[in-house]
Amino acid sequence: MTTSTPEKNTSAGLKPSTIRIGRRYRASRIDDDYDAIVIGSGIGGLTTAACLSKAGKKVLVLEQHYTAGGFTHSYARNGYEWDVGVHYIGDMGSPNTLARKLFDYITDGQLKWAPMDETYDRFYLGDKIVNLKAGKEQFRASLVEAFPEEEKAIDAYIRLLGKVSSGMQIYTMSKLAPTMTAPLVGKAVSLALPRYFNQTTYEVLSGLTNNEALIGAITGQWGDCGVTPKQSSFLIHALIAKHYVHGGYYPVGGASEMANTIIPVIQQGGGDVFTYADVTNILVENGRACGVRMADGHEIRSELIISNAGVLNTFETLLPEAAVRKSGYPRTRQTIQPSMSHIGLYIGFKGTAAELGLPKTNFWIYPDEHHDRNVERFLDNTDSEFPVVYISFPSAKDPSYLNRYPDTATVEIVAPTTYDMFAQWKDDTWGKRGEEYEQLKQVVTDRLLEKLYEKLPQLRGKVDYVEASTPLSTDWFCRYSRGEIYGLDHTPERFDQTWLRPKTRIPGLYLTGQDILTCGVVGAMIGGLVTTLSIQGVKGAGLAKRIFVDKAGTTQAEPGLV
Repeated sequence: MTTSTPEKNTSAGLKPSTIRIGRRYRASRIDDDYDAIVIGSGIGGLTTAACLSKAGKKVLVLEQHYTAGGFTHSYARNGYEWDVGVHYIGDMGSPNTLARKLFDYITDGQLKWAPMDETYDRFYLGDKIVNLKAGKEQFRASLVEAFPEEEKAIDAYIRLLGKVSSGMQIYTMSKLAPTMTAPLVGKAVSLALPRYFNQTTYEVLSGLTNNEALIGAITGQWGDCGVTPKQSSFLIHALIAKHYVHGGYYPVGGASEMANTIIPVIQQGGGDVFTYADVTNILVENGRACGVRMADGHEIRSELIISNAGVLNTFETLLPEAAVRKSGYPRTRQTIQPSMSHIGLYIGFKGTAAELGLPKTNFWIYPDEHHDRNVERFLDNTDSEFPVVYISFPSAKDPSYLNRYPDTATVEIVAPTTYDMFAQWKDDTWGKRGEEYEQLKQVVTDRLLEKLYEKLPQLRGKVDYVEASTPLSTDWFCRYSRGEIYGLDHTPERFDQTWLRPKTRIPGLYLTGQDILTCGVVGAMIGGLVTTLSIQGVKGAGLAKRIFVDKAGTTQAEPGLV
């Protein structure tokens, strides 16, 4: 198997993906009697829309991209398909976990899941390799095998994961408190939760052990939230680690099946999901959100507006300045920052994953265990070694992939970068940013491919297609202006902000998605549910019961994000 364009970035002059989920927007297709309008079709927005639809509401979802799904969308090009953000999901192996029950509810049970390999994450910390295996006992054994002298610290760490997961239920419920009482409730929650709940990850772990290699291994998934151990809240670290204890799963049919199976539920309630539907303004009259204005000038009215566009976009782009000032946002803006920018590499091979020896295991490649130091060095000099290179194998994880793309395989690579590296082309059109931009992408592409070949040397010379995405690509397609994929930085300060909640200080306007709770598909999805509960008020109790209480009248709350 050879390639006619070996190791050459072929992304210049690209045509859009052939995968299109959702209905194309036309002003003439819009009704005038929607109960709610959702801006953005990420998993948080789709979850809120589906839950409201099942509650009898007619919901309109407006997505500016050419396909629905936000960071859960897939794209296909040159006979290959990749996801852009759904690399693996936890808690899907049992139908009784909260996350699985919610997915089954919003898709009417139509979304199916395939398990990854028993070793779902492999960390390369310099020369040391640590494999995380699925299952409580296997997870513990994985760490003890790598660090036999640290068994006591490992057991203490695992106990903390369970305590934080339990505490998250209290934290999540605080998001439903009335707006006026939110600060008081926030203080009460802070007193009720243990101190380590929102300390930095490194602070908590260094209290358990002084073994930096163990801390580096335990925090090997820091790329799942984009914040290093000395900056991240232990809350988000613990949720991520606990979320994957029982292994990783992948949606059968690819990431786009999420939106594809949720949209019919929204349509059953009379609503719809439109793409190419660019919202430029949230309309506010007499202090109340009352509709949206589209890029074509068309206005759509509703008494309930729900933004899944992210906190920064909502308050800094979509809302009128007077409403923003009245909401108090300018005072709170300094407490939040966008998460780290990233670059993605999408690679296609002739031959199946089995023939090429591609695993269902994620690779996390680090220079060593000192994550914060490595990021600082890279930010000072982007020509230095990448602080992390993440490699995923979507065609190996999806058992239906070969039905759609016979005799092919795909690999994805994600690595941190800086927005400033590409900022000079920020005003140029996607696919037409010029030769210098393409040359810079080629340099990054070659560096990342070398990391792939280090671990899987059999792939050298077999690349059939490769393209890179930059922070500008993320901004173009998903409207995250700095190329961030995790919304707001998951620092302790971020989790102290009681105003990051579904109900805003602007009547009629709600927020949903990853910024009100946590990042990740399940974090944003549960954020979508919390928004629904906030909208419904006392009626929300019935919704929660329908989703989570089984026939025996019990709920399996473990493991889960809430």
